[in-house]
Amino acid sequence: MRKKESYKVMLLWTIIKVALKSLMANKLRTFLAMLGIIIGVGAVISMLAMGAGAQHQVMQRISEMGTNLLVIRPSERGSGGVMSGTQQNLTVEDATALLKVKGVFQIAPIVQGSTQIKYYNLNSRTAVVGSAPTYFPIRNFEVDHGRPFTEGEVDGSMRVAVIGPTTVQNLFQDEDPIGQNIKIKGINFKVVGVTKTKGDQGWFNPDDEAFVPYTTAMKQLFGLDYLREIDVQAVDDADLTKVQEDITSVLRQRHRLLADAPDDFRIRNQADILATASTVTETFTFLLGGIASISLLVGGIGIMNIMLVTVTERTREIGVRKAIGAKNRDIMLQFLIEAIVLSGLGGLIGILLGVGGASMIAKLSQFKTLVQLPSVLLALSFAAAVGIFFGYYPARRAALLDPIEALRYE
Repeated sequence: MRKKESYKVMLLWTIIKVALKSLMANKLRTFLAMLGIIIGVGAVISMLAMGAGAQHQVMQRISEMGTNLLVIRPSERGSGGVMSGTQQNLTVEDATALLKVKGVFQIAPIVQGSTQIKYYNLNSRTAVVGSAPTYFPIRNFEVDHGRPFTEGEVDGSMRVAVIGPTTVQNLFQDEDPIGQNIKIKGINFKVVGVTKTKGDQGWFNPDDEAFVPYTTAMKQLFGLDYLREIDVQAVDDADLTKVQEDITSVLRQRHRLLADAPDDFRIRNQADILATASTVTETFTFLLGGIASISLLVGGIGIMNIMLVTVTERTREIGVRKAIGAKNRDIMLQFLIEAIVLSGLGGLIGILLGVGGASMIAKLSQFKTLVQLPSVLLALSFAAAVGIFFGYYPARRAALLDPIEALRYE
């Protein structure tokens, strides 16, 4: 039994050596046959890395906006499909009432506007956010230098501000801003803190903002009686859908809405946004991978073409092997292994090319890439499958050759 197994191993190793020798005899043709697989595998890995990088980047940016978050904003007003602006109906009292909803951890009332901020002869057009100290943990802002403003400063409508690092660079350059006075709409505010950098998000820059107590912003800066939005952070294990329903019920009751009247506010669920973004980016990734995998199929056709030529060139060799006792399965295994070796080597080179290409894309552009082991294994497995699929027909054709006719072939 052991001798039989040993014989099979030796026979397989001999077949592999013959396959490698045959491929090395025509180096250029072998390389050209592998080229489609190399490009295909490299493209699949690079495209999937781009898709995974985009997904990671999108998820990270959404998460930086806050977790377990519900954002409440007033609905637009109008009729007949014509909207004339946003309703003014969210109050500080509404925000306070939401603290009693089960599952709510903390809330942050928000007013916001864009205005000119000055420090001596330097000025910057900056978004000014009026909120409570809870805004910073809810929106994942950390104070890097100094401190956030306090509840006492909110209650006293104090003129204090926490500013972003980009605002610091625009106004103070290399000077320490802590304790300095800046002018917001001509009113002096004392800088008490600087937030950690988050990075430009493209559609807005969280590093170029100034944060002040919402009481000060409403009374002294913008002259508002209503809030722009209310941010609600739920406890970690809360059911956001249930919390959203309870908040809706409380606000409808407070706004005295009839049962058949539509909501005069909108609630945006951060978990839904994350799920939607994840679905979109996954679809994008599969699309990129699908497009790149087409080149693998083209490479497989190239392998089939080369193997058919090889079978024709080695017809006499096949006849000799059959004449001395080689079985059909031996001949078939011989050429099938050659096809697998072609696609396997091409796959390994393609992996190096794909990983290197993904790294170069990340270095030469602002587009982040993320090479994942499953995508590498998927590309390599697909390359091997292509070798088996497209190598089967030439191998079978070689195995079915008549030995007498093969020996006569010139």
